[in-house]
Amino acid sequence: MKFMITWQFHPGKLSDGLAHFAQMTPEQDQADRGSSIKLIGRWHDLARGRGVAICESYSAEAVASWALNWNSLLDADVVPVLDDNETRALGKKRAKGA
Repeated sequence: MKFMITWQFHPGKLSDGLAHFAQMTPEQDQADRGSSIKLIGRWHDLARGRGVAICESYSAEAVASWALNWNSLLDADVVPVLDDNETRALGKKRAKGA
């Protein structure tokens, strides 16, 4: 299952969050999210202190735990998402049933 995580840094916490993230090695970044989460991509809007990540995991609990790692610095929204192929397949299935 794929998840979209959007985040917004708490007021006054962008500098702390950026400093923490900048110090992380790729290995620490992987450990932060855990072995059951595959990061597909992550994009940062530093001017507004927000961003988005797309990841894949069979564990919603693991994704929620990853988001909670950053809870003191930011608010995160986690939602399941479908890619184009999954969306087309669902649309075709629903059209046949209509």
